[in-house]
Amino acid sequence: MQIYVVKQGDTLANIAYTYGTTIQAISDANEIDPSVSLVVGQTLVIPIIGQFYFTQPGDSLYTIGQKFGISYQRLAQVNSIPVTFTLPIGFRLYIPPRPKAPVTANAYVEPFGDTVSEVLENSARKATPYLSYLAPFSYRINRDGTLSPPPLDDFKSIAENNNAALMLVVTNLEGPSFSTELGHIILTVQAVQNTLLDSIINTAQKEGFTDVHFDFEFLPQEDREAYNKFLRKAKDRLSQAGLLMSTALAPKTSATQSGILYEAHDYAAHGEIADFVVLMTYEWGYSGGPALPVSPINEVRKVLNYALTEMPAEKILLGQNLYGYDWTLPFEAGGDPARALSPQQAIALAREQNVSIEYDLTAQAPFFTYYDTDGAQHEVWFEDARSIQAKFDLIKELGLRGISYWKLGLAFPQNWLLLQDNFDIRKS
Repeated sequence: MQIYVVKQGDTLANIAYTYGTTIQAISDANEIDPSVSLVVGQTLVIPIIGQFYFTQPGDSLYTIGQKFGISYQRLAQVNSIPVTFTLPIGFRLYIPPRPKAPVTANAYVEPFGDTVSEVLENSARKATPYLSYLAPFSYRINRDGTLSPPPLDDFKSIAENNNAALMLVVTNLEGPSFSTELGHIILTVQAVQNTLLDSIINTAQKEGFTDVHFDFEFLPQEDREAYNKFLRKAKDRLSQAGLLMSTALAPKTSATQSGILYEAHDYAAHGEIADFVVLMTYEWGYSGGPALPVSPINEVRKVLNYALTEMPAEKILLGQNLYGYDWTLPFEAGGDPARALSPQQAIALAREQNVSIEYDLTAQAPFFTYYDTDGAQHEVWFEDARSIQAKFDLIKELGLRGISYWKLGLAFPQNWLLLQDNFDIRKS
């Protein structure tokens, strides 16, 4: 795949001509209407085998080969040029595809109400061919240790038809929020734990789950060791039943990070006990906060750098959002929350407002601003092909186990094309 950033004056026709493909192929890959105008700064994924590189000042076959992991001799050979060839600026070089690393890919899917909506089910059907795990969110723990399930509808058959496994996500959610009190009961009352583990194993065996995923949040520091002890107990029981166990971890940058989101999440212990973990490396920009990139790569890297001091890379799934937010400025604490939107919706909004999309190189994230009909300024941060490719490059650089998406339901077709282009997805 080739990532292309739209410039002023571009059309699908001239882009297709440049890369030797068709308007329809580009439109289909990016799920866009070929009759609408392109947005300056919009990214397109060009469906070609390998990619093209247009030379810049100072480039040589050697430096370009280093950039793309190919020898300068091979680069010259595939482009039918001498190894001594002097590259003019703007010269088009073909870069052949590289071997793919195997990764685990998970995606949470969160139905609301008593049934799974058609939109959410269709999203799961589209995404699951690219997934190792489909994770319905969530089985809620009751105060007696029993479980309240989410609607599953066709998730089991969707997973089976795509050689994906089901992940049983267990949470301490009560109502709309994670409950500190419920978490304390689970971690300190043995009878509740025993009922809970019996319920989990029975549910997993009945519904065909292969991994049990604990997402316990808003636990106080004093429950840290109790959480570790519970996980050891759970791991013993689940292993005996032939089940894997994973956990979700808040995005910490040190062992002593303060705050109720972080203090009870012991990276070293989870790395030792669990088969793998999901780092929740998103929501720096969130609906109730100020306008920020949702998963800025500089902040994500800080979390990974710390995590790798506490656990092996092969146990880490990088958390990644599939959405962005539209904030109304100025930010006021307690005011109206930002509106969630998909990358597709963000591009459509930029087109509607006749504004260009910009790109923050530090955060590796696209954004734009506009004014609504009432004169209020808005700031939009979202994901595009560049930002997701930056995360894939980070996974490869650090040798991580893979990626975990929060959450299905908002369209981001470029992500799935690039995921498949970068990696071989482990399947059950």
